[in-house]
Amino acid sequence: MYTETFLQASPQAAGDHVPILNWDECPAVSRSADVLAGTPVFKHSRVPVYSLFENLRGGTTIEEFIDWFPGITKEQVDAVLQFTTQNLKQIRAHPLRPQYA
Repeated sequence: MYTETFLQASPQAAGDHVPILNWDECPAVSRSADVLAGTPVFKHSRVPVYSLFENLRGGTTIEEFIDWFPGITKEQVDAVLQFTTQNLKQIRAHPLRPQYA
């Protein structure tokens, strides 16, 4: 089972990974190797979570997103946004190595 998504700090800092989000802890998200190769999706769907953020970045409203993806509920979207916000608040800035500063 996949448990965490990692972000590599920089290509030069191979091996320096900062855990970001454990999608298994979000009740509105599921992950399975059988569905989109383990990409986090809205539970009971094949809609990737990243599609929410791409659409919001493009100017889509939450209501439009829900209309475009039948089966995705406002409660699921709210849960994903709340989960993401809470987790991003917990990330501590990691000092850069002197050669990358």
